[in-house]
Amino acid sequence: AITAAMPSGTRLDIFRASHPERFYDVGIAEEHAAIFACGQATRGLKPYVAIYSTFMQRCVDMIQHDAALQSLPVRFCMDRAGLSPDDGPTHHGLFDISMLRCIPNLIMMQPRDEAELCHMLATMQQIDHCPSAIRYPRGTGEGVDMPEEPQPLPIGQAEVLAPEGEVLLFALGNMNSVAARVRELLAEQSISCAHVNARFIKPLDGKCLLSYAGSSRLIVTLEDHSIVGGFGSAVQEFLGESCCAVPVLRIGWGDVFVEHGSLQQLRAKHGLSPEQIAERIALRLQKI
Repeated sequence: AITAAMPSGTRLDIFRASHPERFYDVGIAEEHAAIFACGQATRGLKPYVAIYSTFMQRCVDMIQHDAALQSLPVRFCMDRAGLSPDDGPTHHGLFDISMLRCIPNLIMMQPRDEAELCHMLATMQQIDHCPSAIRYPRGTGEGVDMPEEPQPLPIGQAEVLAPEGEVLLFALGNMNSVAARVRELLAEQSISCAHVNARFIKPLDGKCLLSYAGSSRLIVTLEDHSIVGGFGSAVQEFLGESCCAVPVLRIGWGDVFVEHGSLQQLRAKHGLSPEQIAERIALRLQKI
């Protein structure tokens, strides 16, 4: 387990207490953390690099040229992905998807809750042919039961939570809880929604998307990330290349540096509360 001066923030201090000989804090040198992990991977070790999403930007060179190009199984754990409440614009992790999804030979995922995070860590453990990355938010979990034995997930396979509806809510990570509330609000307006937990940013579950593209009036992507080059952009690109004419509404943070504030305050200010999202979907349907 490797970090760059973030042992308490990533809670690797707990791991350090139990396995001091397997823990490395390289100081404020994210680039070195990544290249150090690549060196370990060449020797058959299984390095996990835990760094805040916003500071993973410093590792993009190493992820691309050293990890991905050489198919090294380095596991990148991006803490504070998405909005980092009460930290401010320097710590919001709103750009990692757009920075990393263009890199070939990389698997990238995001869990909808703390239980799925355990399963994704187990998935990472089994990925030995390329680098992988998990992004997950700051804060408490959803309060779900934790698995006794985490199980690896099928790579690139989404999870269908509600199978039928005229609108598909294709949600990533912690936006699944928002999508569930949006679905309830739209049901009150007699608008039915299917709900799918995307799980994987790369590779996308194209088979799942195509199965809904022919029957949905609208596909809505929800992500705790900038909509510029983010998850919604990846979905839109895939559907366009597949010659699907279904409209896509991308929900995410705008093309701005988001200011300091609480999660609830900032979501409301930037149009990302469940009520605001439901209103946007209803208005978009009126125009189709």
